[in-house]
Amino acid sequence: MARPKSYRDLIVWQKAMALARQAYAITESLPKREAYGLVDQIRRAAVSVASNAAEGHGRLSDLQFRHFPGHARGSLYEMQTQLELAIDLGYLDKAKGSKLMDQGREVARLLNGLLKSLSPGVRSKSANSANSANAANAASSAI
Repeated sequence: MARPKSYRDLIVWQKAMALARQAYAITESLPKREAYGLVDQIRRAAVSVASNAAEGHGRLSDLQFRHFPGHARGSLYEMQTQLELAIDLGYLDKAKGSKLMDQGREVARLLNGLLKSLSPGVRSKSANSANSANAANAASSAI
């Protein structure tokens, strides 16, 4: 994978930053008694998603980079779990929480794509099609 010059150019980082900003805005409405509970946990998990994408980009090799989208995805799932609990407890409006969950699903999709692109042995679709055609030709000529 050819890396962008800056982590800021990663679409997943941009979307994760928007997610974190939205998480901060949404958690303003949670009860003050949750300031050191769910509010803090949701915010930290949301910030961790973008932070891990940036940190991974800063690593020297794709092998090292590959670990960080997985950490980011774990933080994302943590945030989504905490949001679900906040909704279930009646601390957070379901519509607002659902909007943030939708943003989270988009970030998860992007993280999964990044993980796949950093995995060893991943080839482009056209390369896989060409290899399949070559294998089919070899098999038919062997018969």
